Amino acid sequence: MGQVVQVAGSLLVLAGFALSQWGVLNPKSLVYLVLNAVGSAVLAVDAFLGQQWGFLLLEGVWAIVSVLGLAQVLRPRKGQTSEQS
Repeated sequence: MGQVVQVAGSLLVLAGFALSQWGVLNPKSLVYLVLNAVGSAVLAVDAFLGQQWGFLLLEGVWAIVSVLGLAQVLRPRKGQTSEQS
């Protein structure tokens, strides 16, 4: 089961990266950031459970950066209400 989780998390991150490189997704788009946040969070949890500290550092930071990017994308801009977005 652990391998399935790792492959699924990796595929999410790699799908976002590949689609971004091919010009299909903008790296600041909601879809790209969700793929990265979910995939890296899954891998970070798996790394924590397996006590793989270097991998946890990589994926944990990747997840945090992706979530911060998501927050920026989802935050309404000044002078814009949530109904306007």
